[in-house]
Amino acid sequence: MEVLYLISHTSSTSLFENLAFKKRAMIEEVKTQAKVGVGLNALWKALTKELRFLVPKVLPNIVKDVELIEGDGGLGTLLLFNFFSGDVSVAAYQKEEIVELEESLHRIALQVLEGGHLNKGFSFYKTTFQLNAIAKQETLVDVTVSSETKTDQESTVPSKTIEATLEFLKCLETYIMNGAS
Repeated sequence: MEVLYLISHTSSTSLFENLAFKKRAMIEEVKTQAKVGVGLNALWKALTKELRFLVPKVLPNIVKDVELIEGDGGLGTLLLFNFFSGDVSVAAYQKEEIVELEESLHRIALQVLEGGHLNKGFSFYKTTFQLNAIAKQETLVDVTVSSETKTDQESTVPSKTIEATLEFLKCLETYIMNGAS
């Protein structure tokens, strides 16, 4: 997996600048890109229809299970990620909602509703994946972490989340390439 890491810190909000990190009205965005050696359709299926089944298999030392609380895997679906207590994260769980799901654009966004990052001083936390085919067996994944803290202080957690998300994509790529299901 080739990673194009685009994080830079600035307070500029010019719409004409190509910046990866922006702060507007207390919402902070951190963006990155990764090239994944898996076809678009296989990766899209893994990040949408199979997400709750694959995450515990792809991250077996971190995620115990993912429960479907409500929905059918589409927009508005609620998922409960249960983490192993030995993990370094503060929370034992994280409840997320699929708040954006655009099949034609291959775009999915999950927002934390309870636990996890909201226990770390955030009032809003959302991760968005945008997939674009580069070749038959290669996909460009744009990742955006949008967050808002409960205070005015800046946090390094979104940058760390980007790193964890890239590691997840790398593990997912390996899992899919090995033909596991």
